[in-house]
Amino acid sequence: MGIYITHCSAKKNDSLKHTGKKVTPDKLYTATPTQRFMNKCKGRKVKWVIFSDLYGVWFPNVEHEWYEKDPNTVTENEFRKLLKDFEQKLGDYDEIYFYHNPGRFHPLYKRLLKETKLKDKITLFSHLKEIV
Repeated sequence: MGIYITHCSAKKNDSLKHTGKKVTPDKLYTATPTQRFMNKCKGRKVKWVIFSDLYGVWFPNVEHEWYEKDPNTVTENEFRKLLKDFEQKLGDYDEIYFYHNPGRFHPLYKRLLKETKLKDKITLFSHLKEIV
């Protein structure tokens, strides 16, 4: 059983800012690459998640509030929590496909993929046509 994942984006639906309203990730993230990833996964009917710098692994049926968390501000303690969350939520999957832009792949996500116990299950990909 496999799952597709990509990291969050700084571009979010600002109409939700300071409202306290909780939404699913497809309603929050507005960056074009993130929207394309989510839409492709939905169209292909595959399991997918977003990796949030604040919430960790975020499934498409879970709702969270608008937030601001720059990956550059993730502390060591926060990183450890994100890593544990990643491993707990994705540990049962045989294959984890991580969608990324190699030229814009933040060191936080590189570190996560390097340090996780699940690294042998992870395949990086950079073209949406690879979602099957």
